[in-house]
Amino acid sequence: MGYQFESPSLRNSFLSGAKELRDGVVAVTAAKAGSPDFVRGTSTELFLNYLGIQMDSRKAEGMKFKINLSTPDNGEKFVVELSNATLTTIAGYQANDANLTLTIDRRELEDVMIGATKLADKIAAGKAKMEGNPQVLTQLSPTTAFDNWFEVLPGTKNGSAMSQKPELLQDDATYYAGSWKA
Repeated sequence: MGYQFESPSLRNSFLSGAKELRDGVVAVTAAKAGSPDFVRGTSTELFLNYLGIQMDSRKAEGMKFKINLSTPDNGEKFVVELSNATLTTIAGYQANDANLTLTIDRRELEDVMIGATKLADKIAAGKAKMEGNPQVLTQLSPTTAFDNWFEVLPGTKNGSAMSQKPELLQDDATYYAGSWKA
């Protein structure tokens, strides 16, 4: 069926499912989102959106805040808002009613994003400035880690879906060669 669909999304779904039935879910090495290369190669807006994707809405229920983020070295400004259990980012804007305003150079922010240093250390060193309620930052913690190697078809995670392959799949070349002779 996968070869017959004109729609790439349907075709890819069927072909991914067939591959998964044969081999199970095969995890390949991928760049980690918190790695220094990922952080340095990602725009600030995209990284903030990534934080929004990682937000666990069940844990963030009832939380609400607005943070103004400014990176003066590259002139970027953002509003990061958590409401309705959703973290959103608005680029090029600063809110008048923000709970917290954070000013930090992008290079210094990268160190915090990759976990090389803490924001409190940057503030103590005079490399960052905070105005407002710093307790708002503790509400950014309800994130979740995603499994990139999810199943397309249930039961194939450990490759056990087809531990006994049908005769057709055991030797595809012999099957196809034999079918042309008929």
